[in-house]
Amino acid sequence: MAVFCEVAVRSFALVVVALYLLSPFVSSNSEGDALYALRRSLSDPENVLQSWDPTLVNPCTWFHITCNQDNRVTRVDLGNSNLSGHLVPDIGKLEHLQYLELYKNNIDGPIPEELGNLKSLISLDLYNNNISGTIPPSFGKLKSLVFLRLNNNKLNGRIPRELTRISSLKVVDVSNNDLCGTIPTTGPFEHIPLNNFENNPRLEGPELLGLVSYDTRC
Repeated sequence: MAVFCEVAVRSFALVVVALYLLSPFVSSNSEGDALYALRRSLSDPENVLQSWDPTLVNPCTWFHITCNQDNRVTRVDLGNSNLSGHLVPDIGKLEHLQYLELYKNNIDGPIPEELGNLKSLISLDLYNNNISGTIPPSFGKLKSLVFLRLNNNKLNGRIPRELTRISSLKVVDVSNNDLCGTIPTTGPFEHIPLNNFENNPRLEGPELLGLVSYDTRC
């Protein structure tokens, strides 16, 4: 009986260790699924996503993907790749993602609010696309964000005040859109130059707290 118990304990321990060792691969597979969902939503005339094979153990061997030492996706770099289509909520599952580079494409449709779940994100570059809809207030949860470049799109609505609570934010460019309301002046926005807001015909000047209606012309 004692021998049986010892064997059972050892077997259980081996299973636990195996599950622990496999966990990064399971996570990476989940990340691969999320990225493959993005691939399916995009038109790719130049086959830049040809290597995105969902049958592989993880996406770290795919072109335009960078991973850390734990095989977790930290960068997606698809700038200037002639892609069209739309973004998908699945991107929000890439919890270790630091850089999302999708600038200078033909991507349209709204920004999924799930991108606010990218807690490790440092740089979000969606500029020079055809993205419409509003800037998600969920971006206020991106506490590591330093660069937010959404210029040259078709965004409308107000600039979310939730962004003023991101102390790490250094660069915000929302020029050449159709935003409305007033420009924030608190938090990181104290140091953002006004030309980063230009060419938004319905956007008022800098917010004068207590004097200018928050949602003017929205």
